Amino acid sequence: MKTLIVYAHPEPQSLNGSLKDLAVSTLEAAGHEVRVSDLYAMNWKAVVDAADYGPEASSPLKVALDSGHAFRAGTLTADVMAEQEKLLWADTIVFQFPLWWYTMPAILKGWVDRVFTYRFAYGVGEHSETKYGERYGEGTLAGRRALLSVTVGGPEPHYGPRGINGPIDDLLFPFQHGILYYPGIEVLPPFVLYGTDRITAEEYPDVAKAWEQRLLTLESTEPIAFRQQNFGDYELPSLQLKEGLEPAGRTGFGLHVRP
Repeated sequence: MKTLIVYAHPEPQSLNGSLKDLAVSTLEAAGHEVRVSDLYAMNWKAVVDAADYGPEASSPLKVALDSGHAFRAGTLTADVMAEQEKLLWADTIVFQFPLWWYTMPAILKGWVDRVFTYRFAYGVGEHSETKYGERYGEGTLAGRRALLSVTVGGPEPHYGPRGINGPIDDLLFPFQHGILYYPGIEVLPPFVLYGTDRITAEEYPDVAKAWEQRLLTLESTEPIAFRQQNFGDYELPSLQLKEGLEPAGRTGFGLHVRP
């Protein structure tokens, strides 16, 4: 297994840093190849601008189209091309990050914004009466798997089905479904740690054991059963889920997960 770890936390001695290091050592000890993109250590540029696209940048800037032109012309910046190469190299991607203000850190979102360019991660495939591009189960990154490893400050009940912060599956849906599944990556159920600001040194060995177990079962874990776009569940071209496919009473993001 070839694993890319995309790590987003500014403090190497944080819990996130420890989990990243443990992932590297556990996977390498099991015989897997590992690469790490440590975004803070890399001083990753988080904002998209015309400099990303070199001579392919238009005026006024058209981010989607210009990124696609630059991708095809090979004029994306070296840092972006390096990350795209890592994604194509990997068969598994682990994202290690804290949940800040209900989402990923800005530097990680900036990694997505710059690396998932047009024609690389989206905007591919035919658009017709029977198909709406290659996405949501198809795409340039199909055949790969991803896992979110997320630390959360609040207690687990706050993120339960009736929790005030919203269900954790809903909070992670934009990342798991909208960013990863969109270009075809299969998404494994996330590894979520709650109440992480209160985890003690005495509790860490249990955390580490659970994380090691998840890492060693990456290849055998069933992915989240997101519905594929072009395989009959959705009306075209409206892309509305067909009536009657959802379990009784299911609404919202849950509609897009097969029962």
